[in-house]
Amino acid sequence: MKQRSSPRRAYARRKGAIVAAAVIAFASAGVPAVARACDLCAIYSATELRESRTGLRLGVAEQFASYNTLQRDGEEVANPAGEWLNSTITQFVAGYNLTPRLGVQVNVPLISRYFRRQEATGVAHGDESGIGDLSLLANYGAYSDVTENGVVRLNLIGGFKLPSGNSHRLKEELAEPGHQHDGAAAFDQIPERFQPAGGFGLHHGGDDDAEMPSGIHGHDLALGSGSLDGVFGAQLFWSWQRLFLQSAIQYIVRTQGSFDYQYADDLMWSGGPGAFVLVGHDYTLGVQAVLSGESKGKDTLAGMPADDTAITSFYAGPGLLFTWGTSLGAELAGDIPLVQNNSALQIVPDYRVRGGFSWRF
Repeated sequence: MKQRSSPRRAYARRKGAIVAAAVIAFASAGVPAVARACDLCAIYSATELRESRTGLRLGVAEQFASYNTLQRDGEEVANPAGEWLNSTITQFVAGYNLTPRLGVQVNVPLISRYFRRQEATGVAHGDESGIGDLSLLANYGAYSDVTENGVVRLNLIGGFKLPSGNSHRLKEELAEPGHQHDGAAAFDQIPERFQPAGGFGLHHGGDDDAEMPSGIHGHDLALGSGSLDGVFGAQLFWSWQRLFLQSAIQYIVRTQGSFDYQYADDLMWSGGPGAFVLVGHDYTLGVQAVLSGESKGKDTLAGMPADDTAITSFYAGPGLLFTWGTSLGAELAGDIPLVQNNSALQIVPDYRVRGGFSWRF
């Protein structure tokens, strides 16, 4: 004979059915009010990594760029010498928020560049590695707003880039065609130990040489500029429920550096829309469509323009953002060039990979 259920078991079954129905109803209705509150709490906590807390912040950022394509005036050309350049820049960042709105930080770049290029004596391999130009920056939280649906944060950045990196590769620019007369005295005094293998002469000049110029120049390999430059920028974070927009812009004002060489002012930007696909009380994971670009004019040597230095580029790729509480933040992004308009002959990137993490104490 089938046993009858006790009143307690029947009540438990009815309670379970009611809970299950409630869960289904909430799921069918989309994101419930309670979930929105939890999402906002986690997203707000993630933005705390950027500001609103005093104390120490340490971080590491990495960018790898692979250059394998030669372009002349924005058009791809043959690469008979098989020239390439792999560039890795590791940024060590130490910052301290003096107040919830005002902070300072120092960026110390470690640069490694490995290359193959055409020189006067033939195809040569080489590398340049060392500390680059470090930056001293101040961060100011200009605007902050939190509502029941989202967060808006605007940060302003300003500071200086110091001439700490080795700039000896800029000496090669003195030997570029048309530039020898602009620094003849300095060129004659260049110690031989600073000259690259095969001398300064990259493979260009006469009729035979003109068929095999190099797209990798001294300004591409120099670890530093020898100049004191101004850095200005802004960062914006905006979110509405699980959607967000993150963007950053930076402008570098250049001054004359080593060997009378002056890099052109440089405008760089990045950002794009995204969504938090995982949100918990202690963590967030977001995916983003990352757009980025750069616009830079022609460098000058002793006041004369260097034709092979200007570029305007536009990149697109995917990105990931991860935070844990208000202490750990990490990002990863890949960039594929969509537009690269350059002047004269230059080697340009085929792709870039960027990532990093920071820890706030």
